[in-house]
Amino acid sequence: MPHDHHDHPHSLLPPDPALRVKALETILTRKGLIDPAALDEIIDTYQNRIGPQNGARVVARAWADPAFKAALLADPMPLLTELGYYGRQGEHMVVVENTPETHNMVVCTLCSCYPWPLLGIPPGWYKSDAYRSRAVREPRKVLAEFGVSLPEGTAVRVWDSTAEIRYLVLPMRPEGSEGLDEEALAELVTRDSMIGTGLARVPA
Repeated sequence: MPHDHHDHPHSLLPPDPALRVKALETILTRKGLIDPAALDEIIDTYQNRIGPQNGARVVARAWADPAFKAALLADPMPLLTELGYYGRQGEHMVVVENTPETHNMVVCTLCSCYPWPLLGIPPGWYKSDAYRSRAVREPRKVLAEFGVSLPEGTAVRVWDSTAEIRYLVLPMRPEGSEGLDEEALAELVTRDSMIGTGLARVPA
């Protein structure tokens, strides 16, 4: 049939998601719609130079400085702006604190809204349909699959990120971290602990 010979872009894309992304990048590059060098620079910035390091520094300072922590929980944007941790995908942040009574967990049920300036590029599982649906429906089961087992008396609160508001979890400071400086404390903070699907590392 004549229709079979038309070069529709969707018919040329491979089934594997990673290959589809690469194919789309190639098509857009050939059409002059994107600059591969600029794209690589953006990815490198968020993946390697930002990553979750910025968020870890914020958490470490909150653990070490009670006044900073209080201000962070009350209104984080002035502090984050002063630190330079703001911008696209992080215009309005809310910080929620884990306590022995409440464990917080972040999801985006609509798409994959995520605080890029603090945590870098979102992990693949955060964007998956399974996580986005199950995190709200059965959060304790999801946490268990991440290796997080909470006491029965600890409530789980799930926060749904949107295009307007993104959340950062302030994990509980681990036992045995007394006396550590902020740099050492930041090493204990994991990306997952700031999403709520993990806990901070216990110092060796």
